[in-house]
Amino acid sequence: MTEYVICYDIHCPRRLGRIHRTLKAQAMALQYSVFLFNGTQVQLQRCLEQLERLMDKQEDDIRAYPLPARGLRWCLGQPVLPEGIYWSGLAQSWHRPHETVNAA
Repeated sequence: MTEYVICYDIHCPRRLGRIHRTLKAQAMALQYSVFLFNGTQVQLQRCLEQLERLMDKQEDDIRAYPLPARGLRWCLGQPVLPEGIYWSGLAQSWHRPHETVNAA
């Protein structure tokens, strides 16, 4: 399983809602248009194919970036999840805000 950051810039509010709901069902929202997807490359490809069918390729932009398995994780500002809430599908490095976490 690999972590990917998926982000988007969608022109039409109606498409934005559809794309947001689709991603919300498969990934965790980190910010308004930034999601953390945890899965295999095949699962990512399926997710991106779904999003591609919903987007307008002339107006919209959707990008996915793989996160390195090893490396620094910076969580500054608001935590991803409220204090005391843990999601087993979220890597431990994302549970500790306000710290530099060295993911091994």
